[in-house]
Amino acid sequence: MDIFEEINLKGYAEEYIDPTLDLFDEIEKLKKEKNAVILAHYYQDADIQDIADYIGDSLGLSQQAAKTDADIIVFAGVHFMAETAKILSPTKKVLLPDAKAGCSLADSCPPHLFKKFKEQYPDHLVITYVNCTAELKALSDIVCTSSNAIQIVESLPPEQKIIFGPDKNLGAYVAKKTGRDLVLWNGACMVHEIFSREKITKLKERHPDAKLLAHPECEDVILEMADYIGSTTGILKYATKSDAKEFIVATEPGIIHQMEKDNPAKVFIPAPPNNNCACNDCPHMKRNTLEKLYLCLKNELPEIEVPEDIIVRAVKPIERMLEISAKLGL
Repeated sequence: MDIFEEINLKGYAEEYIDPTLDLFDEIEKLKKEKNAVILAHYYQDADIQDIADYIGDSLGLSQQAAKTDADIIVFAGVHFMAETAKILSPTKKVLLPDAKAGCSLADSCPPHLFKKFKEQYPDHLVITYVNCTAELKALSDIVCTSSNAIQIVESLPPEQKIIFGPDKNLGAYVAKKTGRDLVLWNGACMVHEIFSREKITKLKERHPDAKLLAHPECEDVILEMADYIGSTTGILKYATKSDAKEFIVATEPGIIHQMEKDNPAKVFIPAPPNNNCACNDCPHMKRNTLEKLYLCLKNELPEIEVPEDIIVRAVKPIERMLEISAKLGL
């Protein structure tokens, strides 16, 4: 079985790696040899975050993908993120350590069904959260992230009717903050819907001074309890600036690695999931490993491709987001 067959079956290149290799050194060598850059989301394993050239949330990663001078982008994240990088840098080679690193939120909004949904509201402008497929972006007028969703909605005329998808929780939060009547697609992220209000309440009783930090993809019952609501970058900045010493973190716990690095004297506690879940790790984000990243860069596979007609249509709403963000200083 050749390497292409392995990738087709498992989503990543599988081959023997000499256990004496220092993968950090080998990856650094390959990066220089191939003029490659590694972009990693905050939800990746600690080793991947530590080897990355840039770590960030969806907005920051999109901005980096758009301006990099590298010939190869290794995207340590999930499939829609790598697609976004390819859309913004179509002439560059974009690699994903595990091609099967998907996204439950993106999966909750099939483009063919969203197209029919959109047709029911012909006078509405479509804003889609970046956590969606390239095909869905191609059906959109503006893309947003959790960092800029409120500002993007507020930048539009008050009379403008809006469809917001695919995340209903983020959409509801944006509607509440802006006072706008948004038409919401019924999608959600599996990680942010499993937090237990009851367990968080008990945890806060044991840590009465702890601040609860929540991502707006969480359900409203969690957001109502939060001391701060924001994107992963926003959560990280809040924890750094706050005088509090303890924090309960209601988002994917991969971000805690950076929070601890930036704030070694503070304590960060993952918000507990409900009884049906052993943990609140994202199984898709965690498909990527340091070993897969090394093989991905070595073999330049798996490579992410996006059809040219999709790129032409999808790049416009992403560029509109970046233009609005730049204008607003985000």
